[in-house]
Amino acid sequence: MSVKGPAGYFPSIEQKYGHPIAHWQELIRSSPLTRHMELVARLKTEHGLGHGHANALVAHTLAAAAR
Repeated sequence: MSVKGPAGYFPSIEQKYGHPIAHWQELIRSSPLTRHMELVARLKTEHGLGHGHANALVAHTLAAAAR
């Protein structure tokens, strides 16, 4: 069974960018930014992630924090 939603991007994120998901989640959690699109923009500009990958990471991390 394949993973759906943002976590479905995780294998390709780890493969393409060479860091585990925990690395990206810690960057998101430790950022002074709090808005979804601000965090996506930061991952794209400062770390070179594509929009879909950055969006998936932020969505998943913020959703987990809201639980």
